[in-house]
Amino acid sequence: MTATPKDNRMRLTILGGYLGSGKTTWLRHQLFAGEFGRAHILVNEAAETPVDDTLLTAQAAGVTMLAGGCACCTGKDALVAALRAICDARSKDQTVTDRIVLETSGLADPAAILTAIRQDPVLVHHIIVSEIIVLVDTLHAADQLRTEHLSRAQIEAADRVILTKVGTAPPLQIAAVAATVPQMNPLASVSGADMGVSMPLDNLPDAAPLDLPPLGRDLTPITPTRIDIGPEVDWASFSVWLSALLYARGDDLVRVKGVMETPAGPLLLQAVRKSVQPPELLPPEAANRQNQIVFIGRGYSSAALRASLVYFTRL
Repeated sequence: MTATPKDNRMRLTILGGYLGSGKTTWLRHQLFAGEFGRAHILVNEAAETPVDDTLLTAQAAGVTMLAGGCACCTGKDALVAALRAICDARSKDQTVTDRIVLETSGLADPAAILTAIRQDPVLVHHIIVSEIIVLVDTLHAADQLRTEHLSRAQIEAADRVILTKVGTAPPLQIAAVAATVPQMNPLASVSGADMGVSMPLDNLPDAAPLDLPPLGRDLTPITPTRIDIGPEVDWASFSVWLSALLYARGDDLVRVKGVMETPAGPLLLQAVRKSVQPPELLPPEAANRQNQIVFIGRGYSSAALRASLVYFTRL
């Protein structure tokens, strides 16, 4: 009997999920636990200012940032070039890791990335996509799935769906999302996690799947905006302004992420719509990213955000 030749292509895991689903938090925990070995991490952020690479460097074989464009569309060429560079490095040195994890931006469609890799004449011979993992935020999934095409497409493309924030969301809400996923993608496995740690989905109450209406075409695209916070804006003023902004426009601001200098050191700020994640004190090397905040949403302009902050801090 002839043995099947070993497939020596590099293994790529695509990690997707809508804005604020907890991809970086989950990936940090998996890397620390050795889940992906010493994988090379590619981090794609739609905004021009990256934040997540600072959080992942310690446990990875290497980290490559792809900022300023979504890897499934405007940033596709940069993704292909980065993957080709990793393949070239491994072809010259077999001790280079054979595992790659791509953390996509929250605006990426994993299926489009998979297609791009399979259609590239070089990558198709050197990389195999071993798994598409999609994280779903149980706190906000109901609203996202009812209104956003992309959140549905991400689940439909997944091999594995991980329901996040299950330690915070109400059990009935978790159960409804858990019942919805198999209707959208019967082949995907479903599990739970909270702050990156695996959590069981046992003992959930009975719940009907979410009622998801047909979606028309989105007229207003979701876009990223970066605001550089000047030295004249102190932490106290900024935090009050941000709280007021999220209260008034949290439904339009889908995601907020950035690093702000505070008296205690550089602080990671993250918010999903009106929900603010507890701030995290970062190591000193994150200081070069301080006072750069990225807002991702629709229905507002960059100029309006900046004008609002300036007006508020002058009161």
